Amino acid sequence: MSLMNFFLLVTLVPISVFVPGLMQKIKKAIVAVAGSGTRLLPATKAMPKEMLPIVDKPIIQLVVEELVAAGIEDIILVTKWDKKPLEDHFDHNWALMNELKQSGKEALRERIKKISELANFIYIRQKGPYGNGTPILSAANLVKDEPFVFCYGDDLVKSKVSFTKQLIDEFKKHGCPTIGVQEVPRDQVYRYGVMKLKKGTNQLREIIEKPSVESAPSNLVNFGRMILNQDYIDILKKTPTGKGHELWTNDAINAYVKKGGVFYTQKVKDGQWLTTGDPSNYLRAILTYAMDREDLKADLKRFIKEEKLC
Repeated sequence: MSLMNFFLLVTLVPISVFVPGLMQKIKKAIVAVAGSGTRLLPATKAMPKEMLPIVDKPIIQLVVEELVAAGIEDIILVTKWDKKPLEDHFDHNWALMNELKQSGKEALRERIKKISELANFIYIRQKGPYGNGTPILSAANLVKDEPFVFCYGDDLVKSKVSFTKQLIDEFKKHGCPTIGVQEVPRDQVYRYGVMKLKKGTNQLREIIEKPSVESAPSNLVNFGRMILNQDYIDILKKTPTGKGHELWTNDAINAYVKKGGVFYTQKVKDGQWLTTGDPSNYLRAILTYAMDREDLKADLKRFIKEEKLC
């Protein structure tokens, strides 16, 4: 290889490829929590949808716990005016702590105390066009020139190993943006962004938005977990609003790939993605988590059987 070709290669390939161990650690996550949850009204009229309970934990706490289990330290929550209960949940509540102490409920007191100590929480108000890409731009200055996790605050992934950790482990192999995916029944693909992959790989060629069942390239769909970088942000800034005059992450992903960027996919291992954005899926998520708890499982099974609910 000529010296000129070598220097050209170095300018195009991340230095971490040449020197193992220099891959930049992912410490930050942007969490989109500015949605109104209209499909769950009236429950979400005065309560953020991310604060609705999955048994005894709000949805957003489960998301945060997944991020923290993957080594995320700074969690940037992109909010709007009516999300104060969410901010309060991750704050210290000295009155409650004192009440639990006076009642001798030390174990519960310790559980509540740890919530505010899970991570460093940063709150930003969303600005810009409506759409799932806007939270990224709202927090872009806080993740400048470093890879970061982006996720939706109402999407859960219940897995043995934190799915965010699975994403980060995949990212460490190649240093390229990576998106979470899961297979769905073929007759449901018209509801989602469907993955078209390079043959025999997990590398993305294109996301086909809500294709017909007949035209879908696969039954692999993306959801609210991904690792992104500054190059993606730069493209997102130039991406025009799309369907419904909204700014879509998938439009920017497709533009990123068309410009020669490499984007990988990561399937959920030993677990499943559970969306909570509508009543049916929200109830499914509650039951899935409840049936995994030893203190609830037996009673719940007995109730379902006695009431002949299935």
